[in-house]
Amino acid sequence: MKNNKTPGTDTPKTQDGAYRPGLEGVICNRSSISYIDGEKGTLEYRGINIADLTEHSNFEECVYLLLYSHLPSERELNQFKTFLAKSRHLSTPIREAITRFPVGMHPIIALQTATALFQGEDFYADDVSSSTHNMRRAISIISKIPTILAAFDRHRNGEEPIPPRSQYTHAENLLYMLTGSPPKPEQARVFDKSLILHLEHTMNASTFTTRVIGSTQASIYSAISGAIGALSGSLHGGANEKVIRMLYSIGHQDNVEPFVEEKLGSGSKIMGIGHRIYKIKDPRATILQNFIPKLLETTSGEEIKTLYKIAIKLEEIVNKNLGHKNLYPNVDFYSGIVYECLGIPSDLFTSIFAIARIVGWSAHWLEQVNANRIFRPTQQYIGDHNRQYISLDER
Repeated sequence: MKNNKTPGTDTPKTQDGAYRPGLEGVICNRSSISYIDGEKGTLEYRGINIADLTEHSNFEECVYLLLYSHLPSERELNQFKTFLAKSRHLSTPIREAITRFPVGMHPIIALQTATALFQGEDFYADDVSSSTHNMRRAISIISKIPTILAAFDRHRNGEEPIPPRSQYTHAENLLYMLTGSPPKPEQARVFDKSLILHLEHTMNASTFTTRVIGSTQASIYSAISGAIGALSGSLHGGANEKVIRMLYSIGHQDNVEPFVEEKLGSGSKIMGIGHRIYKIKDPRATILQNFIPKLLETTSGEEIKTLYKIAIKLEEIVNKNLGHKNLYPNVDFYSGIVYECLGIPSDLFTSIFAIARIVGWSAHWLEQVNANRIFRPTQQYIGDHNRQYISLDER
């Protein structure tokens, strides 16, 4: 299912010149990477439904699909896995730089900082004219990001980093490098699927950031570093950390209804509920939720089981109160519980999101530089005119 079409460079223009806060509804580029139908709850990567990919595919194959526009042959996939494995190791300067990061630094900021450092090892980073070199850069960053995160997590805990193993998959390697223990098959399988669900999601804030930076012909390292910064916000990737804290704060199923009533009464946002695009339950949330019961069988933690019961009750109450407003659980609502079951610290959740989404960012950066036009929107000026300058001694 190869797609050799090149995205058009002539983007549709807004005819009414209206002010659109947040650029809502404004078409800023053409892309063949992913597709969302918010009314039907459909998400596709290169035309393939996300439900089919999570059921039948794996992380590495989906990365290939997003970067190269088609599913790989067995030979192509094996070569790609080999390239990923060879690219996972960090250079000595990068490893040493991570050991000097403040231990109180949030992991997502450590990830952003280390990604920017990669540019120092690529003398021709600002030359984006070679599609071959651009692809190699993208694959290199995708490979190294989990190694960075694991190295920083161990550094802040006073432990030595664990090198990646070539025999492990992308998902298995991260779990291994975080803990030092071989990952359990079921946990690795679910983690692999959860990464697939986070790979790409059209023109969200971090992806838009990638394309804006890329449109200036800045390096992929700058673009990805900027995207990670955009993802860190609580209204974007940081929401999954907020959800798990919210569930812990509720504490028990009996507290769910009063919690919702308080939030509705004060007009406050319930984290993990609602999405700018989906008018029904986020399809990724549904898939993640289906993973949880089996994951709970592998953990003896009653606290996590209680969290899941709280989440189920919360979804039920929210649907009853907000369903008429098309507000349903999004991907962040259940992803945190999945990561809790896997034993991942909650302040790593947003970084896990980044480890997956970097694939989509890379695909968009590649698409942008291949058919580039620098972003230059206009603004609606609402300030004064013809103000007189007053000298300092008269103010």
